[in-house]
Amino acid sequence: MRCPKCGAMETRVIETRTADEGRVVRRRRECPECLARFTTYEKVEEKRTLRVIKKNGSREIFDREKITRGISKACEKLPVSLEQIEEVASRIEESFRSGGYGEIPVSLIGERVMEELKQLNKVAYVRFASVYREFTDLSSFQREISRLSGEKD
Repeated sequence: MRCPKCGAMETRVIETRTADEGRVVRRRRECPECLARFTTYEKVEEKRTLRVIKKNGSREIFDREKITRGISKACEKLPVSLEQIEEVASRIEESFRSGGYGEIPVSLIGERVMEELKQLNKVAYVRFASVYREFTDLSSFQREISRLSGEKD
């Protein structure tokens, strides 16, 4: 594995763990040249290609990193770890793969992200919902928070 800092071709594994219920191998690595440490993830490449149907009707290949970025943005400065974010993104992707989906409406992806965020962190949920549902005024936030407050945990 090439070192992302100095470009050295040889790095050593200093720790290996499984993640995502054993579907992913997480490795901490160290470069013997510059002593930089970094993490790599290994997972099985899925044969079935998922496609996303965008709002405008166009289609693109499913990109889990877009989900991860959206969740990360919603969780900024909140006590949510990168591992928790990765687990949420993995659960969402796995639910589509195991559900037999070939094409997924982008609206369904957004709803699944909100379901997961509601369980993970309520503030992150409201942040994501405000962008996803395009809140335009304070009353939109108030309605969502009231609805969220009225639900049982």
